[in-house]
Amino acid sequence: MDLSSVSDFNRFFRVIPADAPDRRDAAYRIRYRVYCREFGYEPSDRFPDQCERDDYDDTALHALVVHRASDAPAGCVRLVPAVADGADRPLPFEHHCGECIDHEKIGRLALARDEVCEISRLAVDPSFRRRVGEQQTRFGSPQQFGLSPTEVRTLPLIAVSAYLAATALTDLSARRNVFAMMEPFLPRLLGRAGIHFAQVGEAIEYHGLRAPYFIRTQDALESMAPQLRGLYREIYRQLADGPEA
Repeated sequence: MDLSSVSDFNRFFRVIPADAPDRRDAAYRIRYRVYCREFGYEPSDRFPDQCERDDYDDTALHALVVHRASDAPAGCVRLVPAVADGADRPLPFEHHCGECIDHEKIGRLALARDEVCEISRLAVDPSFRRRVGEQQTRFGSPQQFGLSPTEVRTLPLIAVSAYLAATALTDLSARRNVFAMMEPFLPRLLGRAGIHFAQVGEAIEYHGLRAPYFIRTQDALESMAPQLRGLYREIYRQLADGPEA
């Protein structure tokens, strides 16, 4: 991953909490375009309003990456807490992929359940990613979107900024023991930025080949590539201050 454009990213994009119905719907529409229309992971006919959502969304924290010039939502992510509204329930990866989890390895982590969360539904809208005719890469090279060459060079950072937004949400919500069910390429991408997840189970076929991973927020922040730390601090500030930051 080329981090040379990190300093330009905030000129063209901002990150906001999706803490109101219209902003959540914007995230759900990105998810619909990616998970239903583009990759067919979920059946389109389940979502006639073209908003992909599930039972975890009501208690999740959501964030949007927004293109400043057009105000168009470019990416989204959510944080699902293990304990919400006083109740403990399985996280999405525990519910859907429990057979692949290394429970012994996770047990040795001795995690407090109310400090555990899962990052999921990270998606980048195809309009900010895919070249004309390119179909099968979710975070690949972007198409020209009527943007300047400098803007185009920042577009691959949308996925990374969405992950950084989720990391900021873990810190802001004090849920700093983090799981994610990811395709193998995403941990490798983040690893090149100094963010190293530990695999805590076997890869299985679930919306593509995926495996469960774990990281502590503090470890991610301490090992993060220096070029990303300023971007993370700005994203944290924007989420802490609210959508008008």
